[in-house]
Amino acid sequence: MPADPAFTPRSVTWSAVRDGIRDAAGLPALMLMASLIGVGGLARDVGYPMGAGVLSTVLIWAAPGQMVLFGTIASGAALPAVAVAVSLSSVRFLPMTMALLPMMRRPGTPTWVLLLVSHYVAITAWVHSMRVMPDMAPERRIPYFFGFANTVLIAATIATGAGYYLIGQLPAALAAGLLLTSPLFFLVNMVASAKQAVDWLALGFGFGLAPFAIAIVPAGLDLLVEGLVGGTLAYLIHRFLQARRAKADEP
Repeated sequence: MPADPAFTPRSVTWSAVRDGIRDAAGLPALMLMASLIGVGGLARDVGYPMGAGVLSTVLIWAAPGQMVLFGTIASGAALPAVAVAVSLSSVRFLPMTMALLPMMRRPGTPTWVLLLVSHYVAITAWVHSMRVMPDMAPERRIPYFFGFANTVLIAATIATGAGYYLIGQLPAALAAGLLLTSPLFFLVNMVASAKQAVDWLALGFGFGLAPFAIAIVPAGLDLLVEGLVGGTLAYLIHRFLQARRAKADEP
């Protein structure tokens, strides 16, 4: 009887989980902890209990979305408007999820597992996974991802609770700067992952389009538009240059 293609030996599963925990327990976890300290302070500033801040980390799992949540609450917006604003701020994760899931999916992988993977998709876990998983055995990818993502999530949740009490003791400039550590970590990893000219083109277009997107596009959608337009332009130029080289090589 042939083996189930979705079956992964327990030894392989736990080995991959341990590797994910090990890789997350250093700089990735520290960067996220620094960012989420500020989110805990935001929860306190709008008068919400510490548990609400911690729960926002577990359920929203994106510091920008959490800042939108507490910012719109502080402005007095109605709850439906708050929900729409937070949802729009997370639209940028859709193309990231669509890029990651094909690497995770194997024949017979349950849909609920892929949905759970989708919940964990955030900048830190995504950029790290896109960098390391192409060279990883397919059966190790999902358990590795869960090990990595749960480690950074637990660290960020602890930092949110700590930030609720600590943020008032920090200088305002330092508290604001902590929120930038996660985007900086993302940027460094993207640069480290760039291997081809098309990767550098996409990064360059993204930087170039950023001021225009921020000025024109509604808040929360600017990053999505930068990625879509910049990535598309880079891809089209890459295909054009490939076709041109192929034509030049023809006898």
